[in-house]
Amino acid sequence: MKKVIYSLLLFCGLFGLWGCEKTTEGLTKVTHYVNFELNGDDPMLVPVGSTFSDPGVIAMEGEEDVTASVTVNSDVNADQIGLYSVSYSAANADGFSSSAKRSVIVYDPEVTTDAAGDYTVDSSVSYRKVNGEQVLFKGDFSVSVTLVAPGIFAVSDFLGGWYDQGAAYGAAYAMKGYFKLNADNTIEPLSSLLAGWGDSIDSMKDGKYDPETGQVSWYIDYAGQMTFYVIMNK
Repeated sequence: MKKVIYSLLLFCGLFGLWGCEKTTEGLTKVTHYVNFELNGDDPMLVPVGSTFSDPGVIAMEGEEDVTASVTVNSDVNADQIGLYSVSYSAANADGFSSSAKRSVIVYDPEVTTDAAGDYTVDSSVSYRKVNGEQVLFKGDFSVSVTLVAPGIFAVSDFLGGWYDQGAAYGAAYAMKGYFKLNADNTIEPLSSLLAGWGDSIDSMKDGKYDPETGQVSWYIDYAGQMTFYVIMNK
C-alpha cells in the first residue's frame, strides 16, 4: 500500500512540474518596441515658398538599427502657411507597431509684428450669442498669446475663457489653438481644440490685431449655434 501511495505522490509531483513548465512557456520572452530618435528640430520651422526636407529619424529595435524599415507619412505643404506633421511608424519582429511625430510650421518671414502677450477680456463688450440672445461675459478673463514662429501664435482660449473660467469647467474646456497674423494685421485660425468636448471652432470672422493699442478681437462661430465676440487687451 505504501508503494502505491509513494508512486501516486511521485506521479502528481512530476505532473505538477510538467504543468508549470507548459503554462509558463514563452512568457519570459522580451519584445523590443521600435524607438525613434528624431533628427533635427521639433517643431521644425519652414519659410513659406521654400523647400521642406525631412531630416528623418533613427529607429532602433533593441540594439538593432531598423531605420530602413520606417514608414514615413507627411502632409507638409511648404507653399502654404500652416501647421503640419510628419509621422514615422514601424513594427517590431513580433508585429507590434510604434510611432513618432514631428510638427512642422510653415510661416511667413515677412511678418514681423509680435502679438504675443497676456491679455484681459473686456467683459463690457464681449459676449456669447445663442438663438439671438446676447449675454455678456461674466468677468475680465485672462488669455495668453504666445509666439511660436514669425506670424504664428498659440492662444490659450479662442473663446475668451467662457467655459474654462466663466463656467469654472476648468482648463480642459478652453478652446486652445493656433492662429496666423497676416501682414495687414488680420487674424486667421490654423487649428483649435476644446479637449473636454473633443471639438473645434466652426469659423472665425473679422479677426484682427491692433499693434497701436495692443487689442485683439474676433467673432468665433461654435457648435453650429453660438457666436462668441471676444475683445481682449494687453
